[in-house]
Amino acid sequence: MLFTTSRLDLRELTADDLPALRAILQDPETMTAYEGAFDEQMVQAWLSRMRERYRDDGFGLWAVVLRESGEMIGQCGLTRQHILGEDVIEVGYLFNREHWRRGYATEAAAGCRDHAFTALGADRVWAQVRDTNIASMNVAIRLGMTVRGRFIKHYRGVDMPHLAFAIDRPAE
Repeated sequence: MLFTTSRLDLRELTADDLPALRAILQDPETMTAYEGAFDEQMVQAWLSRMRERYRDDGFGLWAVVLRESGEMIGQCGLTRQHILGEDVIEVGYLFNREHWRRGYATEAAAGCRDHAFTALGADRVWAQVRDTNIASMNVAIRLGMTVRGRFIKHYRGVDMPHLAFAIDRPAE
């Protein structure tokens, strides 16, 4: 187990998580900000990329598991990204639609934000949010993040406007 919150456990994704991962990545509504659902090859590539990130960076998007049931309900974690001309640590979150609006994304992302500050020594944590994704913007705001700029991300053949949210390490 990487770490826990009051209701959730976060751990590395494995091949055993593929059914739950498919339920997230192959759902058209959940994946609207990514321009649609992933096919099987994209799901496999996603899992492989996360496994590479664990190996190379020591972190990535982790499986978010309900402690009460053991069910994987989403992914949340830290990744290296290039935002506003800087290489940064970003917190990302993507949850099964059946578990939206219950505070899980905010709870998991707050744990990841704190992990970035304490375990990784980050001075700032970012979140990149597509400018049409109000729910993800609200999670970033609940994390104490503010908008630091706008940028365009080119993904799946589409130019997608994004907001760059960030929070600085709290003063000690």
